[in-house]
Amino acid sequence: MEVNKELIQHVAGIARLKLNDKEADGFVNDFKEILEFFSVISKCDTEGVKPSFQPVEIKNFMREDLIESSISQEDALKNTEHKKDCYFKGPRAV
Repeated sequence: MEVNKELIQHVAGIARLKLNDKEADGFVNDFKEILEFFSVISKCDTEGVKPSFQPVEIKNFMREDLIESSISQEDALKNTEHKKDCYFKGPRAV
């Protein structure tokens, strides 16, 4: 694949980016380098390697669910003027 300024402008247009000529020229070299790296990667022997969709093992970082005491409904509502029937009263939504 030939990487030129027209290709860069096309990709930028798809991404809804506006590039000036200087920026497009800079991306030509960057894209060429990226494609060279991918060509090196594509030459790697992956025969017998199991596909991995998650390169880093995902661990559950959730804490254990413990039952603890919490604030009472009465204490939660004691500092508000806007309450009705033991609940916070909010603005009317129509």
